Amino acid sequence: MSRRWRYGDAAADRFSPGAGGAVTGRPTRSGGWRPLLSRFVAHYGMLGVLLLLGAFFSIVTVREQQPEGARAGRSLSARVVCTAPAGCRIILVERVGAPDRAFAMTFAGELSRCGRSLTARIPGDPAEVRRALEHEAPPLVVATPTSSAPAVRSIIASIPALAGVIVVEPASYRWPTFLLPSNLRNIANQIAVIAILAVGMTLVIVSGGIDLSVGSLIALSAVCAAGLVGMMGGEATGAGALLVAALTATLLCGLVGLFSGLMVTRFRVPPFIATLGMMQVASGIAYILSHGKPIYRLPGFSVVLGRGADPLLGVPWAVWLMVVLYAAAHLVMSRTVFGRHVYAVGSNAEAARLAGVRVNRVLVAVYLGSGLLAGLGGVITASQLKSGAPTYGLLYELYVIAAVVVGGTSLNGGEGKILGTLIGAFIIAVIQNGMNLANVESYTQKVVLGLVILGAVLLDRLKQRGLARRRGGSEGEGTRG
Repeated sequence: MSRRWRYGDAAADRFSPGAGGAVTGRPTRSGGWRPLLSRFVAHYGMLGVLLLLGAFFSIVTVREQQPEGARAGRSLSARVVCTAPAGCRIILVERVGAPDRAFAMTFAGELSRCGRSLTARIPGDPAEVRRALEHEAPPLVVATPTSSAPAVRSIIASIPALAGVIVVEPASYRWPTFLLPSNLRNIANQIAVIAILAVGMTLVIVSGGIDLSVGSLIALSAVCAAGLVGMMGGEATGAGALLVAALTATLLCGLVGLFSGLMVTRFRVPPFIATLGMMQVASGIAYILSHGKPIYRLPGFSVVLGRGADPLLGVPWAVWLMVVLYAAAHLVMSRTVFGRHVYAVGSNAEAARLAGVRVNRVLVAVYLGSGLLAGLGGVITASQLKSGAPTYGLLYELYVIAAVVVGGTSLNGGEGKILGTLIGAFIIAVIQNGMNLANVESYTQKVVLGLVILGAVLLDRLKQRGLARRRGGSEGEGTRG
């Protein structure tokens, strides 16, 4: 009679027993694509919810958009070519900045390709524009970005000699504000810290525990890092000292997580109580270290991790760090012995212990990891805000737990997916961002987010009931057989 060894509900589908009942790590043959599709929907069904939310907010946020950068330059050149008569002088009013440089270069290049030449380029400062236009006369076309057009028109209207001068700006277009690249990058950057914390929280919840201290650890890490930077030179601190401060703050939070794990394993304190106590302790230490005030003495380059972005795609470095952490955590949970042990402990700690799993070591490791990731999140927060304050991370533990639960991880332990947590984090971020764009008041947003969390927990309970019924039915058939 065949046997099936289970390393938790989520892991059972990935492993099948070999000769003598040993787990071989080979995928179980399920008999076609339908079981695979069913398994994918069970694990990542919230991806469909995320796509539906994206489609909904895309529809409700369709607005008139103004092009920027190279796209604005192409649009403006096409309008100028159609508007300006032959022999007309063409002047470009430009602003300062990387997108505006691309705008000006693209505009000049497109004009040259169409056989027209740019007469002059004027900086976008109103005083400079006035001084330059006072020496001009028709026929003249002034090309300008949309943001500068009202000021340029006002200046021309105040100079009688410029009557009849044509002002041209890029053509607008209709597009969802939600799908603008800048907004999508903003969503990813805003959720990066919560998503990073959710990696550690996923491991804790899968193992059957909970960690309420992560929000306070954000504040502790930020205050510790900012305070150490201030002690080592403040705004004159070099990159090496900044790195030491960040590592020290992260390790301090790791020690707090280690202490929570020891309280849970050695003294059998319930995880809820142990981490609730450490939440208060960490918050109090943050207030003591900062004397209840924000710490601002950080060098200018300290914002690179939190606000900086790669030059190619413009994706924030914090988002790239989030992606790397999720890829690593996914491999750990799906391809390593430690990952299988986490599922086993969460599914049935006593059975895992009898099977040879060092349960206490696994639990301490997941709480340690949660603390380290919370410390890293605090460093990123300090980089984003260029300061450290004991008020950082307020209620973050609730958003982190919500992301994990919405992503499909069971609060009972033993079941959950790292990539599902990432989807859950983005669902929360998309809901918040979409409601902000739709001008939904903050009070209503809290109601919606609360209902989303309750709905996710309800789905989890219904799924657990369905699994229990199927197991009961299969056991009944085996008994009759």
